[in-house]
This record gives sequence, structure tokens and C-alpha cells, in this order.
Amino acid sequence: MKNAIRLVAASALLMSAGAVFSQQAAPVAAVAAEPRNVVQLSAAGMVQVEQDMLTITLMANKEAPTLAAAQTQLKQALDEALTQAKAGAQPGQMDVSTGTFSLYPRYGKDQKVLGWQGRAELRLEGRDFGRITGMAGKIQSMAVSDVSFGLSREARAKAEGEAQSQAIEQFKARAAELSKAFGFASYGLREVSVSGQGQGVTLMGAMVAREKMASFASDAPVPVQPGREQVSISVSGTVQMR
Repeated sequence: MKNAIRLVAASALLMSAGAVFSQQAAPVAAVAAEPRNVVQLSAAGMVQVEQDMLTITLMANKEAPTLAAAQTQLKQALDEALTQAKAGAQPGQMDVSTGTFSLYPRYGKDQKVLGWQGRAELRLEGRDFGRITGMAGKIQSMAVSDVSFGLSREARAKAEGEAQSQAIEQFKARAAELSKAFGFASYGLREVSVSGQGQGVTLMGAMVAREKMASFASDAPVPVQPGREQVSISVSGTVQMR
């Protein structure tokens, strides 16, 4: 009986020691499993493309003694411009949309309402620069307030694809270069992320167009000049040299 008790006690002691050893060995195994020879790097690809989208914003400002009169004058100017613009609209080439339509009181020194002012906007947007500038020049009930350029979805997607290819190739070349410099034959990709951004540069904008419109009281097309937009894609991640 005493021998049996001693055997059970010895077994319990061995099991307890095994559990302690297992707990102490776990952190060591975790440390050993951590990846080694890992480097973090990034690369970027940039493409400059000519802006192929034009947006011209036309505006009308009206002032009248009463709210109803100001609203009527503003609506008349917008209706006239909208009817004329829609007649020359073409999907993708020149799209027409209305913008701000607002009315607000004009106060005197004694805070009494002296009259009402209003503003309405009409936007012409698309790829056909000639059609858009020609229409903007023909519309007499509204004046040019802003000219801006951008990229169409197709042009941006193409530019982003080219910039992404550049960034990936640069990332791969940089990873191979670093691996070789540290004495390794190759590398393995661990994780990677891709991000992009676009930045436009306009060579001739709204201010010049407004000056031209003010100096020529005719239906001549509004003079514009698109700029070039820089599209960039960044690739960053980590590789393990081996």
C-alpha cells in the first residue's frame, strides 16, 4: 500500500514538472518562430497626363426690391440658359446640370431689409472642349464664374494602371537590390499595400476666362487651356531576405 502511494505521488510530481517545463518552453518557441531578415520598403510610380475633362460654371446674380421679383428674374435667366445649353448637350461630350440657386436679403444700416439678392449657377461639363466653350460664349443670360479641368474615369484608370506598374517594378527592383547588398540570394514577399493620389496643375483657369469674357461682348468661345495632371501610386510592404 505504501509503495502504491509513493508511485502515485511520484507520477503527480512528474506531471507537475512537465507542465512547468511546457509553460517555460512556450515563449522560447514563440521567439524562435519570429521572422528574421525582414525589411520594410516603399516605391512610387508617377505618370503625367493631359486633362481631358472641362467644367465651365456659369452664374447669374440678380437684385430686386422683393423676394418674388428677385426669384422671378433669377429663374428667367436660368431657364433661358438651361434651354439653350440642353439643346447642344451630348452625353459624355457636354453634360448640363444646375448648381446653386440661392436668395438672401440685403440689409440697410438700421437692419431693415432693403431688397433681395439671388444667385444661380449652370454647369457645362465634358470632353468636347469646343462644344462647351462655344456654348458658354453663346449664353448671354449668365456669365462665366469658374473654369476647371480634370481627368475622365477612363483616362484616370489608364494613368493609375501605368503608375502602378512602375511602382511595382521599382518595389521589386529595390527588394532585390537590398537582398543582394545584405548577402542574400533572393527574397519573399510578406505583405504589401497599394495607395494612389492625383494632383492637377491648370495652366489657364477661370480668372483668364472671365477677363476674356469681360473684354469681348460677343458669342465667341471662351478661351481655355488644359493643364497636365500627375497621377501617382505608392507601393509599400515588407519582404524577407533569404
